[in-house]
Amino acid sequence: GVLLAGALVAVPDRGRDAAKEPGPVERAEAAATAGSPASLSDLTALIGDRQQWVESHPQDAPSWATLGSAYVEWGRRSADAAYYGRAEEALKRSLAAQPGERGNGEAWVGMAALANARQDFLAAKRWGETVRKQEPKTWRVYPVLIDAYTGLGDVKAATEATEKFGELRKGVPALARTADLYRNQGWREDALATAREAADRATTPAEKAEALHRLGELAWERGEPEEAVAQFDAALRTDSGHHASLAGKARALAALNRTDEALAAYQSVLTKLPRPLYALELGELYASLGLDGDARSQYAELEKLLAQSRAAGVDESVLRARYESEHGDPAVAVELLRAQWKKQHRSAAVADALGWALHRTGQSEEGLTYARQAVDTGVRNASYAYHLGMIERQLGEHGAARRHLEEALRTNPAFSPLDAPKAREALEALGEPPPGGPGATGR
Repeated sequence: GVLLAGALVAVPDRGRDAAKEPGPVERAEAAATAGSPASLSDLTALIGDRQQWVESHPQDAPSWATLGSAYVEWGRRSADAAYYGRAEEALKRSLAAQPGERGNGEAWVGMAALANARQDFLAAKRWGETVRKQEPKTWRVYPVLIDAYTGLGDVKAATEATEKFGELRKGVPALARTADLYRNQGWREDALATAREAADRATTPAEKAEALHRLGELAWERGEPEEAVAQFDAALRTDSGHHASLAGKARALAALNRTDEALAAYQSVLTKLPRPLYALELGELYASLGLDGDARSQYAELEKLLAQSRAAGVDESVLRARYESEHGDPAVAVELLRAQWKKQHRSAAVADALGWALHRTGQSEEGLTYARQAVDTGVRNASYAYHLGMIERQLGEHGAARRHLEEALRTNPAFSPLDAPKAREALEALGEPPPGGPGATGR
């Protein structure tokens, strides 16, 4: 919703009666101007409205910018990457009618959002910083800058952008971004308190559902799957179109060993929101249940989704590398992730994935450096701790390995249907620490 706000301010109202009850287009406009998400139905209405308008007003730069940003948002929330091409065309039409240097910062923000959606965080940073330089006090650029800096692993810049956004734009959007910042830094209590405040203050169904979804994610990461299910269910009751909450619920149901329900939820969400991540998770759930044929079929579907994303210009290298490390060719994963690192994509997620891929190709010494870097960011991610522990175990650093494997299971005992059991097996094989503590072994 934040992406559309600046452009909407300058769009003519085309004779609408202000006294009428707000319709879907007006609701989408109001949500965007507030920096909040619009419902999918309202977003659809806004897209149709702008499409019709620009047909007869092809030089209306703000309307083209709004349409392009709406396409980005629709593509992101529907997992239909084909909309990104439409977004790029609309945003270029906007900039052709009114260049960014002549006050069309809205289109530049849209281009930054598009780059983030395609996971080209360096390009998003360039677009966003151009807008910030030209209009330093406009709040609408900061969400795209936060996403870009986070994708690049620039914690300092992401923190500063989040703080500036909070200064310029009070309310639920700022609280949501602050909660995410705390979450990424491992400050669980602060993240939870801020996320709860955002949920309490949310007003529209779409905004409320997003806030409840965040609470569900936080509960899942704390290893509280029952609480996660409750929050995801609340999000779905608030907004039945919040399909990401159905995927979160599926993950939590699997942790509760309610596998039939989890499988049904994953299958349902993949028909509504076919994100490659969900396809990978479903495949791994099948594999954990010994359903190898179903797992292979699901991985084949994952390959198709990744190919579609690649054709639409979306860089899913990190997810593909995760798949190759575990179920394909780890050497391919290393190649993909080294390319990401070279592109300055140095987030905790990239560091963790690269460390694990190197370990899987027998390069555990080098992998250890990246795995430690991921954990040292402070983020409380059970998978990161598990990967580091397994690499340390391979290298004979048994004390450190024991600590990190215990941390993984303490953080979230059911963090992965495949890896959580492996963590327990590895801990059992390591046994109890020697008498006298770590100093007794020198580790």
